[in-house]
Amino acid sequence: MAGDPGPWLWYFAYGSNLDPRTFLGRRRMRPSGARRARLDDHRLVFDLPVGRGERGVANVRPWPGHRVHGVAWRITGTDARFLDRTEGVHRGYYVRLPVTLIGDDHRPFEAFTYHSSRGRRGRKPSPRYMGLLLAGARHHGLPPDWVRYLRSLELARDERRPPQGELF
Repeated sequence: MAGDPGPWLWYFAYGSNLDPRTFLGRRRMRPSGARRARLDDHRLVFDLPVGRGERGVANVRPWPGHRVHGVAWRITGTDARFLDRTEGVHRGYYVRLPVTLIGDDHRPFEAFTYHSSRGRRGRKPSPRYMGLLLAGARHHGLPPDWVRYLRSLELARDERRPPQGELF
């Protein structure tokens, strides 16, 4: 059927797509629902390079005993394919990773998220990028311990800007 949006899918956001201004605004997604969720036995890392400096964006890595908190957005198959393009799946930046999430009701459910094997050690989130994660975490009411963890992470210096107090 032409125009068929495909099946509904749960997409797990742990990075900038936590922030509704990014997901609903810039990406123009129209989910039918959202729910808090966690991904067990994975760790949040910021190892995907942005620029020549130390900035990096979010990624997940298998890591027994760790958890990643985020939000599962319920989107159509059509929206998922559009999201793939905005996340660079067609360029090999990320791949879709099928995952089992745990919701607030402690029941597992199936979803997909994005993962990349292109990570590099030594990358950190920029203050602007971390601001998106923190705004999304607050908006969705993620656990206070998770918000504290995000706030504790060392931030990258943006190589595009001079350090505080340095003149041109």
